[in-house]
Amino acid sequence: MESEHHSDEYTQADLGGWEPDEALGAAGSYPFTRGPYPSMYTGRLWTMRQYAGFGDAAATNERFRSLLDAGQTGLSVAFDLPTQMGLDSDAPLAAGEVGKVGVAIDTVDDMRVLFDRIDLGTVSTSMTINATAAILLLMYQIVAEENGVKAKDLRGTIQNDVLKEYIARGTYIYPAAPSLRLITDIFAYCAAEIPNWNTISISGYHIREAGSTTAQEVAFTIANGLAYVDAAVAAEIAVDDFAPRLSFFWNAHNGLFEEAAKYRAARRLWARLMRERVGATSESSWKMRFHTQTAGSSLTAQQPLNNVVRTAYQALAAVLGGTQSLHTNSFDEALGLPTNESAMLALRTQQVLAYETGVADVVDPLAGSYYVESLTDRIEDEAMALIERIDELGGAVAAIEEGFQQREIEAAAYAYARSVDASDTVVVGVNRFTEEEDQQSDVMRIDPELERRQIDALVERRAKRSNAAVVTALDDLTEAANTSDNLLYPMKAALLAGATIGEVSEALVPVFGRYRPAG
Repeated sequence: MESEHHSDEYTQADLGGWEPDEALGAAGSYPFTRGPYPSMYTGRLWTMRQYAGFGDAAATNERFRSLLDAGQTGLSVAFDLPTQMGLDSDAPLAAGEVGKVGVAIDTVDDMRVLFDRIDLGTVSTSMTINATAAILLLMYQIVAEENGVKAKDLRGTIQNDVLKEYIARGTYIYPAAPSLRLITDIFAYCAAEIPNWNTISISGYHIREAGSTTAQEVAFTIANGLAYVDAAVAAEIAVDDFAPRLSFFWNAHNGLFEEAAKYRAARRLWARLMRERVGATSESSWKMRFHTQTAGSSLTAQQPLNNVVRTAYQALAAVLGGTQSLHTNSFDEALGLPTNESAMLALRTQQVLAYETGVADVVDPLAGSYYVESLTDRIEDEAMALIERIDELGGAVAAIEEGFQQREIEAAAYAYARSVDASDTVVVGVNRFTEEEDQQSDVMRIDPELERRQIDALVERRAKRSNAAVVTALDDLTEAANTSDNLLYPMKAALLAGATIGEVSEALVPVFGRYRPAG
C-alpha cells in the first residue's frame, strides 16, 4: 500500500519541524521503538492472519479457502487439545475433546486434507502449537514437498513456546529441560532445512489471558525469550544464526494507548537486551517482529455484539503499536466457535481499519505524544524490574519451577476480578448498561459424530500401514533421544512411515519423562 505520507515528511511537515529525540529514534533503527522497518505500513500492510480450526481437517480446509478467497493474506491454524498434547483422537484422555477447540490432526493424512488445494509455496502459515510443534512442522513440510514445494520456500511460524505453557496454559508433555532441547533442535533443523521459517513465537498472549498486567505480559514473555536464547547458545548455535527468526505474539487488550505503548516498550527492551546483554551483533537479531491477537478474555457472552466494537479498538491499538500480523476475534467466541459469518466480519474489521481509516498512512503516528511516550517508558521500567527479579531467581525456568510468575499472575487476575465485581472497572453489558434479555447470536456446534468418524479414519490408517516399519522408526527416535542428535530427522522418518502424533510423542517419554506440576 503506497501512501501520501512518508516518515520524514510526517515529522517535518505535518508537525512543523518537530523531530524525535535521539533516544526515540526513527522506525527501522535501533532500538526500534517506532517499528522494525523504516516505512512500516506505508510500504506494506500487516498480514491479516485469521486464526481458524475446528472439527476435522476437511471442515477447516473449507474455512481456510473461504477466508483466503475473502482477502485474508495468511493462515493461522488452531489445533484441538489432543493434538496440542500429543494424544491420538482415540486416546482415553482425548474423549470429548476431539475437534472442539481446533482441528484434529492424527497423521500426515490429516495434514494433507487440511491444506488441500492451498499453495504452500505462496501462503504464509502460522501454527499455534507448542509441545508437539516439531511434529506438526514436519507434517507441514512433508505435505509441501509432496506437492512440489521446496522446504526452503516455506514461510510461516510455529508458536513452539513451551515455557508459557507451564506458566499459563498447561498443554505440556515433557519437563522443561527436554522441552528446551526440542526447541533448540527445531532452531538448528530450520536453519539447515527451512531457513525462512519463524522457529518460535514467544507468547505473551496467553500470559495476559491468564490475568497478567501489561508489564507482567512484557516481562514474563521477554524472560522466556531470553531463556530460549540462552538454551540455543548453550547448544552451540550462534545467536545471529537463529535470533533473526525469533518472533513474538502479543495480546491486544482494552487500554488503547497503554496497549500501543506496550508494543513500543517491548520492542525497545528486546533490542537493548539482545545487543547489550546477549551480545548479538546483527541488527536483525535485535528486531522484535510480532503477531497480535485481540483479547479473547475481554469478550462477553452478555450483549455479544458489543464484542465487535471491543475487537475493533483492540485491533487499532495493535496497528498503532506496529504489529506485523493480526488476528481479530469473532464476536461470538464467548458463546462457541465462530460461525463463518462472524469470522468474515472479523476479517472485514481489519480490512476497514487498513483501507478506510488512514491509520496505515503514516509511520508510528503516536510518536512524540507525551502521554504515549511516558506510558512506553513506564511499561519498560516496570517490565525490566520484573526481569531483574526473575534473574535473581536464576532465570525463567528456575522462576517457573519456584512458581514466581504463576503467583504474580494469580494476584493480578484476582485484583482485576475484584475490581470488576465492585464495578470499579466497567464492563459494558456485564456490570453496567445491562439488559434483561441479551442479544441473541447463532452458535456454531461441532457434530457429535465427528469424533467417531475421526477415530474410525485413524484406525483404518493404522491398518493400512506397515507396523513393522513404524515400530523400527519409533525405536530409532527413542534411541536418538539418548544422544545429542537432532530429533527432527528421526521424527520425520517415523511420520513418513505412518506413525501418529501420539506414537511419536510417546516415543520420547521413556527418555524425557512427563512433566508433573508441583503440588
